[in-house]
Amino acid sequence: MSRLIKPEGYKAMLGKRQTELGIKLIKDFFQQNLATELRLSRVTAPLFVLKGLGINDDLNGIERPVSFPIKDLGESQAEVVHSLAKWKRLTLADYAIQPGYGIYTDMNAIRADEELDNLHSLYVDQWDWEAVITESDRTRSFLEDVVRRIYAAILRTEFLVCETYSQLEAFLPQTIHFVHAQDLLDMYPTLTAKEREDTICKKYGAVFIEGIGCRLSNSEKHDGRAADYDDWSTVAEDGKTGLNGDILIWYPILGRSIELSSMGIRVDKAALLRQLKIEEQEERKHLYFHQQLLSDKLPLCIGGGIGQSRLCMIMLHKAHIGEIQASIWQEEMRKECEAAGMPLI
Repeated sequence: MSRLIKPEGYKAMLGKRQTELGIKLIKDFFQQNLATELRLSRVTAPLFVLKGLGINDDLNGIERPVSFPIKDLGESQAEVVHSLAKWKRLTLADYAIQPGYGIYTDMNAIRADEELDNLHSLYVDQWDWEAVITESDRTRSFLEDVVRRIYAAILRTEFLVCETYSQLEAFLPQTIHFVHAQDLLDMYPTLTAKEREDTICKKYGAVFIEGIGCRLSNSEKHDGRAADYDDWSTVAEDGKTGLNGDILIWYPILGRSIELSSMGIRVDKAALLRQLKIEEQEERKHLYFHQQLLSDKLPLCIGGGIGQSRLCMIMLHKAHIGEIQASIWQEEMRKECEAAGMPLI
């Protein structure tokens, strides 16, 4: 498999039973720390939503959602969620969450178009979280403060895991570095976006790359982002475009960077209309979610998702996400992974 990374001399530090216990330890501890840091209450989330309401996450706009007809709703189509980015904002309004507080939930999704490798699976699990903010909070400095809080919860989790399993050694740096996607392009103009991520993460260990979704000086985006949840077009107080970003870390076992979280301050009315126009998707203004936002029925907020299996993978020093979660893999990949010392669940 050309996309498969097989680290030379790799051997799992924990057996399958220890791994399962470690997964539970990490999930229980991290979500409680996240909830405490950001003042979040747990809510129950849907696995699927109705098609045509604009609630499902469009990701990069090309991924096909898994869908099925509902007999008791006149064969209306339901879609398995890609993420809960917009559903969470509706829930903040429904539960009348006040500024400074928020919600989190377990998000489970199926992404049938995913290209399978060490980090990508058909099955996606993450902690989706969302918090209500005020107009004065819509700044890059506020965003960075939230990022530091999330990273602090990650560091505490790594400490607990390494204390529990003495054969594991901590590798994450104590601080996270911030860089805007445009500055990153200026630093490494001859590299691709992925190569720029690897280079900056190898240098600092943990990085938050800002401005994901806006076009840079080379007329390209660092990465795609839907037009109707993250605010990637507003000019922040430092003069740079975008109030969102990705948390990435350098993972020595695979010798590459890994994205752990995508997050950001969400669009207000002005940013929604601007970004729909930029992406030539203005017809979406008439969908249910977008009408709720444009009618001032949804709060200002910040939110994101944090990969559960990915976090467990790096905390337990695994080389393949299939060592953490049960999913479907090509038989050829299973055989290659078994031979490389990374048996898939």
